[in-house]
Order: sequence, then C-alpha cells, then structure tokens
Amino acid sequence: VVDNSIDEAMAGYCKNIRVTVHSDNSISVEDDGRGIPVGIHKTENVPAVEVVLTKLHAGGKVDNDSYKVAGGLHGVGVSVVNALSAFLEVEVYAVNKVYYQTYERGLKTSELKVIGKTRKKGTKIHFIPDTDIFNSIEFNYDILTRRLRELAFLNKGIKIIIKDERSDAQDEFLYKGGIVSFVEYVNRRHTQLHKPVFIEGERNNVQIEVAIQYNDTFKEKMFSFANNINTVEGGFHLIGFKAGLTRTLNNYATNGNLPKNLAVKISGDDVREGLAAIISVRIMNPQFEGQTKTKLGNSEVKGLVESLVNDKLGIFLEENPTVAKKIIAKAVEAARAR
Repeated sequence: VVDNSIDEAMAGYCKNIRVTVHSDNSISVEDDGRGIPVGIHKTENVPAVEVVLTKLHAGGKVDNDSYKVAGGLHGVGVSVVNALSAFLEVEVYAVNKVYYQTYERGLKTSELKVIGKTRKKGTKIHFIPDTDIFNSIEFNYDILTRRLRELAFLNKGIKIIIKDERSDAQDEFLYKGGIVSFVEYVNRRHTQLHKPVFIEGERNNVQIEVAIQYNDTFKEKMFSFANNINTVEGGFHLIGFKAGLTRTLNNYATNGNLPKNLAVKISGDDVREGLAAIISVRIMNPQFEGQTKTKLGNSEVKGLVESLVNDKLGIFLEENPTVAKKIIAKAVEAARAR
C-alpha cells in the first residue's frame, strides 16, 4: 500500500505519506497524491478504484501510461492486501469530494459513494489483516520504520510519518539529501574518510544514482535498489558499479597520479574495504529474478552503470586529489595486506 503512494511520489504527485498502526493492529496509509481514479472503468463497468482493489494485474503499472517507473510490476499489490484483510476501507479525496467504499476479505460490502466534501487530494486505505490467514497480526514497528526510512532516503524530499498508537512511538522521515543522507546514515558510527561522493545521470532512459563514502573500517556495506526495491542479492546494477569502481581507481592509480611506492595492482576486494555505497536505479521495465525481487536481471544496466561511474568518478578524482589519495591509499593498504 505504501509502495503505491511512493509510485505517486515518483511520478511527482505526492509529497506526504502517513502510516498509522492503530491499537487494534489495523493499519492506515494516507497520501496526498492524485487519488485512485473513481471514474467508471472502460471494460469492467465499475469504478476504477474497485478494479484496483479486486482485480489482479489491474494497477497503473500494467498500461505504462500512469507511471514511467514503478516499484510494483504486476499490479497485484493492493488487491492482495484487500484479499488478505478481514476488513478494508478506502477513502479517495478528489474533485472536492470524499469517496468511500468498504470490503471484507477482498469482496466489496458497499458500493462506492460520496460521504462528504474536502479540499484535500489523495487516498487513504485502512485495513486489518485476516486472522483466519495469519497466525499473528502484530506489526513490528522496527521493521516498518526501517523500510519507511529507506524509502524516504531513496525518494528525496518526500515526507513519511509513522505513528504507532499502541506505544505512542512516532517517527518522521524527510531527507533532502536523498541517498547522500543514506550513505551518511550507514556510516554514522564510523570515522568517515571524506564527504560522500554523489554520482547521478540518465543513460538510455535508466536513471542512476550512486553515493559512496569510505570509512576507517575493513568492512564493505553496499545497498542496491531498483525502483525502490532493495535488491538484497544485487544484480546487474551492482556488478556494473563494482566493475566501474575498480576500473576507475586502477586507472587513476596507474596514470602517474601516485608516488611510486603506492603503485600496486589493486583488486575489486581491495577497493571495497571500508566502503559504504548506495546504488539506486530507476528503470522502465525491470526484470527481477524470482518473485521476491531480490536480484535485478536487466543485463543492459551493467554497462550503463559502469560507464557512468567511470566518467563521473574519474572526473571527481581528478578534481579532488586529496580525497582520491585517501581512497587509493586505503585500497593499496588492503592490497598489501592481502
């Protein structure tokens, strides 16, 4: 449900998302996007919002008109939430009216009706998971905040508020720095060697953002995302990033920018020691391996990310020799230790 609000945000229509965990373990998600369409659907002859909530493969992702990039791929998300909820109610704020409809276990229990006037825009979905299906419907606040914080980092300027009525906990996430703030957050407990390096660009309709910052540890922390989805197992965007990083640093080191005693062949593992990196791509037709979407399978992305990193990081190193020396010295040290 939150991902649908994020898709509205990525399309430029939504600035605020509010998630509430109610004391009965029901959840409501409200955004200030355009609102799920309430007009009659061309082929189904019922309001579009009803189609979105009850039919599989009916989201705005499938026709490519509503969203250029989206985290949802198959238009199955919110209809599944509805099917697995003992009760779900939706409010749509559009054309100065409040539209309202209720469902139980995926079936509508009322027709869409106007229940009031409003000046606001957006959608609010309130649901409670079905205890016939789930053994436990206790929502874990820490898991929710971790994911919402991640989404706020990946979509700079979007405000996400979460409130837990069970414990009165509340958090608000808004990062103007986007993934630069993300990499600083990852490094918050370590000594950072330099300010984050931010690389962005668009190649072949793929939007690419990379933030890197080295710290004084020996561990690498790399997080890759495709359309806001955390690709835990990596994929071609991560492979491209690693190749670009190794090549660029080696090029810089061998082009006579370094004293002789530092000229050592450095491997991929060496350049990633103490590296914190966030790689985020937005792509029109992402292909993921497996339904859990943990690995990005679009092979063309590898070359795009690699060439962007080569170009932009290369320029950065030339322009910031002191940072470049620190990074190379750390990699050289790693190579020698190896």
